[in-house]
Amino acid sequence: MSIIIASAQMEPKDEDIDENLTRHYELINLAISYGAKLILFPELSITGYVRASGKKLAFTDDDARLDELRKLANTNNIIIIAGAPIIISSVLHIGSFVLYPDKTVSIYTKQFLHTGEDEFYASNFDYNPLIHYENEGISLAICADISNPFHAKKAGRAGTTLYLAGIFYTPKAMTEAYEQLQSYAKKHSMTVMMSNYCGESWGLLAGGKSGLWSKDGVLVASADDKSSGVLIGVKAKDSWSGYFIKA
Repeated sequence: MSIIIASAQMEPKDEDIDENLTRHYELINLAISYGAKLILFPELSITGYVRASGKKLAFTDDDARLDELRKLANTNNIIIIAGAPIIISSVLHIGSFVLYPDKTVSIYTKQFLHTGEDEFYASNFDYNPLIHYENEGISLAICADISNPFHAKKAGRAGTTLYLAGIFYTPKAMTEAYEQLQSYAKKHSMTVMMSNYCGESWGLLAGGKSGLWSKDGVLVASADDKSSGVLIGVKAKDSWSGYFIKA
């Protein structure tokens, strides 16, 4: 039996939650049409990359704006991982919502922040679920998390077999991101999937090139640097293959 997962590559519209959610629905449905049962979105995918406006746009775990994502997860038996500013106990974090088919929700919070993010967001190590899907143990990372080798090392020690990173990296930073993720895959023997923006956010050009690496560090499949779409990963008999579908 094969496992099919997806990484969404999208161009966000900064601070336009309705438009970004519409893009989520489109990409989720595209992934579903190729059999995906899990889809990963980039950092802060629901709002676009924001700093000063993060608190104004922030979500809570029971936010009604997530209702359609919950419905899609439930109706299609798919796990959806989407990024947003998240308020927890009155503190603002860069986070990811994990929406399960049974309508439950868990939260991951970014652990390592880029310079300047700490003016608006707090780091938090407490919200770090190990997601179980089929025989995979799945850990999450958000952007700067992948720049700290301790993050991937800790994931490996927790029994992670699939490391999912939602990021916002510029074209210049993509060489480093690829090197880091390839090394984590090989060193910790875990499959790695990364989701990045294309287009622009926060006045910066995104690098695209969402990717999938096997546990021996081989790049299995990748997106281009400009197109919205979904990168599909297929595991059959412990071997991964993949391809990119433009939206």
